[in-house]
Amino acid sequence: MAMTMHLDVVSAEESIFSGVVQELLAPGTMGDLGILPGHSQLISTLKAGELKYKTDDGESLLFVAGGVMEVQPSIVTILADTIVRAEDLDEKAAEEAKKRAEDALQGKDPQDLDYEAIQAELDAAKAQIEMIHRIGRTLR
Repeated sequence: MAMTMHLDVVSAEESIFSGVVQELLAPGTMGDLGILPGHSQLISTLKAGELKYKTDDGESLLFVAGGVMEVQPSIVTILADTIVRAEDLDEKAAEEAKKRAEDALQGKDPQDLDYEAIQAELDAAKAQIEMIHRIGRTLR
């Protein structure tokens, strides 16, 4: 019998997943984090990217756009700013968001811009596009 841990993945809008997993890969701000049952306690911020976890039913992929992860030896909690199931990602919408963010960074008075928010939107759009291409999705 494989060792397991409990995983809760939630956003402000909904609970996306709550269940038993064998392993987890999360996009930490300082690099990807591989979490197995019994992992040392930690708290990490998350950047936009792919969240992958393995259950008895196989691997599942989610896109997270930032958030926080708390790891305990047998429980992992992810509070994400935005979560999208891989199958629900929309490449066309991500490309449009990327273009809007790039245009905003290039064309406005620097005093009127919230560079951090625009950069976060750009990073999230790029991460979604990369994930879509990696999993072989096509435009909707």
